[in-house]
Amino acid sequence: MALLQYQRENLHFLSEEVLRLQESLKKYERTDDRSTPQVDLAHLLAARDQELRTLSAEMNQVQSELRLARSVLAERDSEIQHVRTTNNQYVEENERLRAILAEWSTRAAKLERALEAERMSNLELQRKISTQ
Repeated sequence: MALLQYQRENLHFLSEEVLRLQESLKKYERTDDRSTPQVDLAHLLAARDQELRTLSAEMNQVQSELRLARSVLAERDSEIQHVRTTNNQYVEENERLRAILAEWSTRAAKLERALEAERMSNLELQRKISTQ
């Protein structure tokens, strides 16, 4: 953006310079006094005009590159958003599976306690039967 601003300012300056030189050329062309060589003024004007065209072409190229860069950035932002959405879905699924695993672990622990209680009860019954 700074380069574009610089080029705009330079383009504006060169445009003013071309206008100034055109005014000078017209003034000298109106006078019949050939004291100032018109060839030098015309050459200087043509050189400034060429600079102006070159700078304008460079500015157009930079603007084109800037549009391309913005397009690439927008594409990357879209890809990043897609990855974030997918990641959020995986996080939600992971949380859901952890909750299921915690529930199963709780159930397994309850069943193990019930099984242990049943074993103890069976041992007590076997002792009573063997004592009778």
